[in-house]
Amino acid sequence: MDAQVMRIKPLLHPLKGATTVPGDKSISHRAILLSAMAEGTSKLSGVLDSADVRSSIDVVSALGAKVDLKAEPDGSLAGTVTGWGDEGPKQPDAPLDCGNSGTTARLLMGMVAPWPIRVEITGDESLTKRPMRRIIAPLMKMGARFEPEAQENLPIIEIGNPNLKPIVYDAPMASAQLKTAVLLAGLRAHGETRVNEPAPSRNHTELMLPEYGATTSAAYRTAMVEGPVTLKASEVDVPGDPSSAAFLICAALMKAGSSIKVENVSLSASRIGFVRTLERMGADIEVYHKGQEGKEPKGDIEVTFTQKLMGCEIPKQHIASVIDEIPVLSLVAAHAHGRTVFRQVNELRKKEADRLEAIIEGLGLLGVDAWEENDDLYIEGQPGLVVPSGLTFDSYKDHRLAMTWALVGLCGNAPVDIIDFDSVKVSFPKFLESLEGLAQ
Repeated sequence: MDAQVMRIKPLLHPLKGATTVPGDKSISHRAILLSAMAEGTSKLSGVLDSADVRSSIDVVSALGAKVDLKAEPDGSLAGTVTGWGDEGPKQPDAPLDCGNSGTTARLLMGMVAPWPIRVEITGDESLTKRPMRRIIAPLMKMGARFEPEAQENLPIIEIGNPNLKPIVYDAPMASAQLKTAVLLAGLRAHGETRVNEPAPSRNHTELMLPEYGATTSAAYRTAMVEGPVTLKASEVDVPGDPSSAAFLICAALMKAGSSIKVENVSLSASRIGFVRTLERMGADIEVYHKGQEGKEPKGDIEVTFTQKLMGCEIPKQHIASVIDEIPVLSLVAAHAHGRTVFRQVNELRKKEADRLEAIIEGLGLLGVDAWEENDDLYIEGQPGLVVPSGLTFDSYKDHRLAMTWALVGLCGNAPVDIIDFDSVKVSFPKFLESLEGLAQ
């Protein structure tokens, strides 16, 4: 299929007012998957309606969960999921296609591991290039089997084992997907399964599992579950996705005269590292806590256009908390005074696209010096950046790259073309409409 090109034109007015963003993608995935594993019928609302989340819905449906989620007027999904509980998932009659969703594929491996079924897990062209060995290795230690055994990528066949062993696993990288896969497998193992990480990663799983009746503990860089346990149905109202909010917030910082509030956003400390980074750059930004959904903190983020932003250094221990926002933070850094350095960002190479290479390429089109050295990303800011006319950016079918380069056109002085802009449907289908609505 030929690549689709979308022309993005500058917004005519500053961004003003209050808005919301779609449901958090990470929490939406987990709400679907944990509800599918649980005994009984869970009630869900605010679920992100995106291509990635629909991959999770399709996979658990193929495994025997009954999903009855309907589109709401605000574009979210709401309804019920009836899980398989103690009966376990059924043997699917076809490969489980995870589409473009790495979260679906990796968490699925942990879900399947303790059950006597044999499943083939696959995905689209992009997903079949992404690393899976990091998940396979600890699950094999617990007793699950994979064919071919030395396989790094999808497609792969997983053979579950009802007699999984609990393990203490020292993860080689901070990865919420790795941690969650091991914890989900550990729910059926007899004893304590623990994951230790070199740096903190997203903690949605540890916050949500007790809502489904599991015994867990979580501390700095470590998480544990006690098995065996059968999850019990729960009720989840998914707050807004801070990663989606980051694009609106960064747009306001780059569009003169803007001042916006993004409401009802997840404020999990593991997810708002981008706010702390923008604060260090001098951004006029405030966070207001407005309560909790289960154990997930939520609230509002207010931001006002800031004339002078300064470059800063983001140390390696903070990278996991900003990993999905680095593309758009890099664009903000391109407008700042001085140099910005993101330390140890090799994980960017293992996303939907090689985001590290794509960021350097895209900023280069803008005439901004950006380079990689020893897995660190350097960006020399260029205050007063003028967008050259006639630019075309390649999203490489990566939703976060598509939105980042769209902001060049929306907040700049000249239109830009984006190849495969349609990939925004993975996480923020109404991205353009949201920004245009704020610019009335």
